[in-house]
Amino acid sequence: MRGPRLPPVWLLPLVLAAFTVQTDDFVIIGVLPAIASAAAVSETAAGQLVTVYSLVYALTAPLWAVLFARVPRRRALLGALAVFAAANVAVPLVNGYPALISLRVVAALAAAVVLPTSLALAGTLAPPERRGRHLAAVMTGLTGAVLLGVPLGTWIGALWGWESTFVFCGFLGLAALIMAALALPSVVVEEDHRTLTDLVRPLVDRTVAIVLAVTVLTVAGNLAFQTYVAVVLSGLSGVTPVVLGVLLVCSGVGGLLGAQASGHLVDRIGALPTLRCSVVLFALTMSALALLWLARPAPLWVVTPLLVVWSAAAWAVPPSLQTLMLDRAGTRAASQAMAVHSGSVYVGAALGGVLGGAAVAASPGLVPVVAAMSAGVGLLLSIAFTRAPDRVVHRR
Repeated sequence: MRGPRLPPVWLLPLVLAAFTVQTDDFVIIGVLPAIASAAAVSETAAGQLVTVYSLVYALTAPLWAVLFARVPRRRALLGALAVFAAANVAVPLVNGYPALISLRVVAALAAAVVLPTSLALAGTLAPPERRGRHLAAVMTGLTGAVLLGVPLGTWIGALWGWESTFVFCGFLGLAALIMAALALPSVVVEEDHRTLTDLVRPLVDRTVAIVLAVTVLTVAGNLAFQTYVAVVLSGLSGVTPVVLGVLLVCSGVGGLLGAQASGHLVDRIGALPTLRCSVVLFALTMSALALLWLARPAPLWVVTPLLVVWSAAAWAVPPSLQTLMLDRAGTRAASQAMAVHSGSVYVGAALGGVLGGAAVAASPGLVPVVAAMSAGVGLLLSIAFTRAPDRVVHRR
């Protein structure tokens, strides 16, 4: 009997690359007051470092995918990681808020190449029967960043100053660069004679549009709740900041398990059934929290498992959507597909913040209701997928 199959070595730098760019995106939250004080700006202005990073990423990821379509993905990843690492390591060398903003823009421009290319490589280098698991592995890098990278970066900033937090992210990028250079295979790439129309055509497709719309709606539902989870839990169970930290760690573990389970399910039963099961579970969890709000205060022994299931369901969605995107767009358009998909995630995150904020303004108890409704609309939209086989073989 053969034991469990180990992941290929080349997958590890892709996971680390995802972990790195996600940590770099969110770690600012932990050192925000120190940045504001050092730059002599308000915390609101300092918070725009996160907004600028996200907007630059969302707007440029699809553009880079088209411009670099003829560049081998390995080379594109290595170059982007080098720029990313340099932009972060250079932070202690600059003075003033404008210079810091400029470096964050450069880091975001590089990240907009790193993450989509990592996902594209994971999806195209994987054998078809393990694509879901390889994509899920990269997604665990994103989950791990929230669970480990952001707290570790915040702790480093507290010990050695907020600039060291960015240097830490730069060293992570350098480590991913070295690992990728050593482990990623050098694939022989045929000369590409495709025109700009040929590059974009796979993305101008009804089912691709549906995947993107479902992504926006499901991400919006999740971020509507995640953004205001502290407010909801405070009103639901009187959760203190210390208890909230423990609950978030528990939910982070649930997210890791959910992403891994999703990868296995995608490979066993297909991406579309996995997507629908995950969204249904997410909506049911949100509905349960909404009902608990009516009977508050709710005991933690009831709320905690619901948070774990919520996170598991939320992180189970991306691998199925990414697989659907690759199947519909084709492997030759993998970089463009993952870039456009990544951009739709940021659109969904922005929409989720708006929906969650509107719900909180009315009543925090409406946040899970809004989250469930947004995900539910995405679930209904997924019915619009054709009845074609879940796996589509794309030929040149």
